[in-house]
Amino acid sequence: MTIAQSPTTPVNADPQSPEELIRYYQSVRSFTERMCEPMVNEDYVIQSMPDVSPTKWHLAHVTWFFETFVLGNNYPNYEPLNKQYNYLFNSYYNAVGEQFCRPRRGQISRPTVKEVYDYRHYVDEKMVDLITRMGRDGSLDNLRSVIILGINHEQQHQELMATDIKHVLSMNPLRPTLYERPADPAPVGVPDLEWFRYAEGVYDIGWNSDRFSFDNEGPEHKQYVNAFEISSRLITNGEYLEFMDDGGYHRPDLWLSLGWAEVQENALKENDWEKFDKPLYWFQTDDGWMQYTLAGPRVVHPDEPVVHVSFFEADAFARWKGYRLPTEFEWEIASADADIDGGTYSDSFRFHPRPLTAYAPSGRLHQMYGDVWEWTASAYLPFPGFKAEEGAIGEYNGKFMANQIVLRGGSVATPQNHIRPTYRNFFYAKDKWQFMGFRLARDTR
Repeated sequence: MTIAQSPTTPVNADPQSPEELIRYYQSVRSFTERMCEPMVNEDYVIQSMPDVSPTKWHLAHVTWFFETFVLGNNYPNYEPLNKQYNYLFNSYYNAVGEQFCRPRRGQISRPTVKEVYDYRHYVDEKMVDLITRMGRDGSLDNLRSVIILGINHEQQHQELMATDIKHVLSMNPLRPTLYERPADPAPVGVPDLEWFRYAEGVYDIGWNSDRFSFDNEGPEHKQYVNAFEISSRLITNGEYLEFMDDGGYHRPDLWLSLGWAEVQENALKENDWEKFDKPLYWFQTDDGWMQYTLAGPRVVHPDEPVVHVSFFEADAFARWKGYRLPTEFEWEIASADADIDGGTYSDSFRFHPRPLTAYAPSGRLHQMYGDVWEWTASAYLPFPGFKAEEGAIGEYNGKFMANQIVLRGGSVATPQNHIRPTYRNFFYAKDKWQFMGFRLARDTR
């Protein structure tokens, strides 16, 4: 079964009253379930690789978060629907207890899909009741920040659900369609890259607002940055094909050592999609390059931003062009000149980046937000003065600050009211199953 989706109505992501908080909570919870409407039970349970979690697990885990960090210590005489869920659906919070083995989540046939939805609705009823109660007695301020964290946590998992189910369905030789969408206009070309210069100096980096942000976005701090230039748009499929056609995957001089090792190690894999010689989900036919999307197989559109490439591939392309990737600080500085409303987000249910129109106005930065997460050249490390919160909540981001790379800007799987200029995503350099792309930067004087 497939459905065509329409954009959702924006909901206040900075709720002040109990009623606004309830609407925010319910809107995010219902959007998660809307994403699942085209699925059949068989779709919910598959784990196609260790990094992918079954949709059913995502639905239960985000519910477990509210149960564990909100209801458990605050709802009068709260009784869990099933006490074993604390073990099954805990992801990595060691302070809360043991967790079921991540690579084996696809082996959890029970609870059933229906029982997981029952669990969600049981917790939803208690959450609305708790917010209403605490709003009446004036104690809601003590819990508001944790509830809003849980809502944003669910939005992160909405993105993971989209990327994970895409990987799951891509393994199926039928290459099924999950979300219908019309074909894009025929290729007409995109504007040439323009370069925007930013002077050297000391800049304020990081989040500085009373509104919600994740802990790793701050504290705001001073950062010295050399003068640099950043490209006006994302790199396209057509440009990436030029890199491939020029033997980019066969030139060790373009690759970091670990990246070249990935190219060599995966060259002989039986599954063509796992070979490190093209973006993930690309495959060749007699008619040329195709790619799997959540709307089924589509011709690789040369004007679309290239997506599902690793940091190693983005870095190799940049070297091939004689440029580099921007640092996360450079990206954040430049993002102040970009339009956050111009991107493609999950709200559209498109789940695929749009090509930049050939008539996009000159002299502006394009595609900074939405469409694809942009690889930067920055290691995922704490900002100066960062301190993880005490207790289990402190495990949210801080303990992952090693051996990963920062991405910025959001993607087609990110809700629009969930993104900010300071949002720091992070993955390992070889990862590519997320909606990952890139733009270029260069040094200047």
